Amino acid sequence: MTRTGRGGARRAVRGPVTEGAARAGFAALGVIYLLVGALALQIAFGERQHQADPGGALAELAAKPFGAVLLWAVGLGMAGMALWRLSQILFGSDEPDGRTPKKRLLAAVRFVLYAVVAYSVLSFAAGPGASGGPSSDRRSRDVTARALEAPAGQWLVGAAGAAVVVAGVWIGVQAVRRDFHEELHLGRMGPGARRLVDVTGVAGGAARGAVFAAAGAFAVSAAVDYEPERAKGLDDTLRSFADTPLGPWLLVCVAAGLVLFGVFSFAVARWRRV
Repeated sequence: MTRTGRGGARRAVRGPVTEGAARAGFAALGVIYLLVGALALQIAFGERQHQADPGGALAELAAKPFGAVLLWAVGLGMAGMALWRLSQILFGSDEPDGRTPKKRLLAAVRFVLYAVVAYSVLSFAAGPGASGGPSSDRRSRDVTARALEAPAGQWLVGAAGAAVVVAGVWIGVQAVRRDFHEELHLGRMGPGARRLVDVTGVAGGAARGAVFAAAGAFAVSAAVDYEPERAKGLDDTLRSFADTPLGPWLLVCVAAGLVLFGVFSFAVARWRRV
């Protein structure tokens, strides 16, 4: 009876409701990346007052016609993504190694991340007259400062930054290797859709990995020098690409890559194995 009940719960969790929630989550993620990438492009071309992070993206979305409706849709979509990740923690995924402790741990990390994002978006949508809240840069500096004050704080911040660097490199490597093919229903795609997925998945994933790696490197620098101000959120990390010898054109490339990742997320919402 226990096995039957567990099997019934697993089938219920993996039913059409959870599948729809996951696909809505990928679509919501696509909206956020599209907006952040577009804001970063505007910064690259001289409009420095924009904030290229989720807070800036939400503010832009709220300013659009039917902005409140769009905000609620994105927030509920991210909540759906969190629900899907929770189901993977409880019952595993349909991947060959989807029930291993490693996969469940990864699902747990993603669940926390998407739950926080969903809460932030829904809080912003529910708060009349709310702004985008503290920027990602300010939050990063505040969190880093508090972490550095803890026992062994420098080691903790340095280790966390190094982990983000490794994660960024791994994200980029997976994108270039097209590992995302394993998660998609490739047989259901036409030749044009397949090319679109490959271009947006590789370019978008590489750009996303570069941003993660750069943000992690700034955290490591903050730990080594014991200077919280060296830590950067998404907005400052993106702006830092314009300060390299390649100038604003590197930021243009990274920002365009984030836009492409947004497009890729829409494709994933359509063809992801859920």
